[in-house]
Amino acid sequence: MSSEPTSPPNLPLGRYRHYKGRDYIVLGTARHSETLEWLVVYRTDYGDRGLWVRPLEMFTEMVVVDGVIVPRFSWVGPEDA
Repeated sequence: MSSEPTSPPNLPLGRYRHYKGRDYIVLGTARHSETLEWLVVYRTDYGDRGLWVRPLEMFTEMVVVDGVIVPRFSWVGPEDA
């Protein structure tokens, strides 16, 4: 079992933009039942609007794009933004 904190992460809900340009809607966070790792629950804002989860650590990490460090997902605002 992980020693991760038990309180939910402070991740604003709403619209996020992936560094590749598409928008996603964060619906909330959840815990992995075995590892207790925090996951971000989100859906695509295009196509079939599928539901996805991604580890919080990966969702909030920085990535290098064309030699520039940028967030993987940037908060845009409320879902209707």
